Amino acid sequence: MTLVSTERKMIDGELFVKMVLGGAKNLQDNLQEVNDLNVFPIPDGDTGENMYLTLQGGLERLKSEQSPLLCDKACAMAQGMLLGARGNSGVILSQLFYGLSEGLLGLETADVRQLGSALKQGVRCAYGAVAHPVEGTILTVAREAVENACAKFGHDVGVEEFFSGYLSEMQASLEKTPNLLAVLKEAGVIDSGGAGLVYITEGFCKALGGEETEHELALSSVHSAKTLDLSKFNENSVMEFGYCTELLLQLQHCKTDVEHFSVEELIAFLESVGDSIVAFRTGTVIKIHVHTMEPWKVLQHCQQFGEFLTVKIENMTLQHNETTERKTTFKKVKRARRKYATVVVASGEGLIATFKEMGADYVIAGGQTNNPSAENFLTAFDEVNADHVFVLPNNGNVVMAAKQAANIYEDSQIHVIESKNVGQGYSALSMLDYGSDDPETIEEILTESMQDTITGMVARSVRDTELNGVEVKKDCYMGFTDHTIYVCEKSKIEAVCTLTEKLGMKEKEFLIAVYGKTVTDEEKAQFNAYMGTTYPSVEVYEIEGGQDVYDFLLIIE
Repeated sequence: MTLVSTERKMIDGELFVKMVLGGAKNLQDNLQEVNDLNVFPIPDGDTGENMYLTLQGGLERLKSEQSPLLCDKACAMAQGMLLGARGNSGVILSQLFYGLSEGLLGLETADVRQLGSALKQGVRCAYGAVAHPVEGTILTVAREAVENACAKFGHDVGVEEFFSGYLSEMQASLEKTPNLLAVLKEAGVIDSGGAGLVYITEGFCKALGGEETEHELALSSVHSAKTLDLSKFNENSVMEFGYCTELLLQLQHCKTDVEHFSVEELIAFLESVGDSIVAFRTGTVIKIHVHTMEPWKVLQHCQQFGEFLTVKIENMTLQHNETTERKTTFKKVKRARRKYATVVVASGEGLIATFKEMGADYVIAGGQTNNPSAENFLTAFDEVNADHVFVLPNNGNVVMAAKQAANIYEDSQIHVIESKNVGQGYSALSMLDYGSDDPETIEEILTESMQDTITGMVARSVRDTELNGVEVKKDCYMGFTDHTIYVCEKSKIEAVCTLTEKLGMKEKEFLIAVYGKTVTDEEKAQFNAYMGTTYPSVEVYEIEGGQDVYDFLLIIE
């Protein structure tokens, strides 16, 4: 390992890139540890993964940034992270980098004073992105670290010394998080988001110390890549479905009026050569997605206005489609503009189908352990093509990404209804009615309709702990609502039956039981028999949800 002199007083664009690569690599190396710190012991430990994927979005954008200036590198990283942000931790992390880029605006290089100021701006942006900031989380760790580091270190120290002190302050703050947040103290863990931030900062310091990071290694996905089946298109095939064409276009002053460039006019052209169009602007970069038989026309037209940062053209016959919206290879026609539309997040084929039947115009496949990114929401907003779009995230860890996308999107008025679980989303969607023709009234009805909904969940525990006075054993089944555990039993049937009692089922009249992927026919029959015997007056409606994490979802209205 080659050590760098601690007398370095400035950070430039090249060093910034090395630092963020080091941060991503160090987080990747400790990914599972951060995931396992989740205080709730169900298999939803995805904090580290969300943070890593958010960083990965920034790195993908950063590797296309040709300018060597620090401000431009920081801006590219921030823009990519904003679009790629996943989960609460990822959104907060993207805001920390966005504020950092704002603080470095116009700077070719930065000294310790400027870096400290920029890091503080990042903290302000992160706190501003959270409706009700909670201390004892990644927010506290980020804030205390920069405040204490700036107070302790003068402007004459070197960059390495500053970041070393910054890391020490961050580690000290992280250790105190259980004293600030009762749920952490009860579970005996530190905050997972704060831990992820510490690992990222530790990676910064390793890079400053001269440790090299392979670019490809930091960009490698946490998910295994899918292999294309080239046999699907051979010498006897005839092109039928066209090409999925995606590109990032950097607008250039020498080619167009960047300030007044019209995305709407670009979309009009794309509609003339293809469909399934997504086009939106982030700063001076245009993100484009289109299905077309003639991708060369798209490239030729777009190059009038700038140059490409990335280009991806895929024969759609070969594509492995993951979302329900792309399960067939039939070409889709862009929907006509309408006044209202609704976007919902759900996991499991049965739940997705149910929400569509209830009136959802677009269902984003995702949820617990598979948080959609801000860009997934932007794609959905563009697809529904409405003046007003109502969004049901259906997961507390997805709300912030939905709101971030809403702030970015300019072509529609986005109304994020803060549904924290599938039950709330179900109740809200059941009351969906555009008849009042007033978006504020519709939003109010959707919000009010989910207030009295109770959602019980059953899932397998992945570790031992004790929460809410309930002893939780690994591989047993917990019954809970949001983050309150009521029971832990050896079997999922014992857990779900006991949970109904804890939720006061005797006083209820109606229950919607959503069965997960692993629930057997025998277990369904056992549950139905229990309900019929114990609560004969309760009407039970069953849904084959097919969701992964939750074996049972109980929606009580």
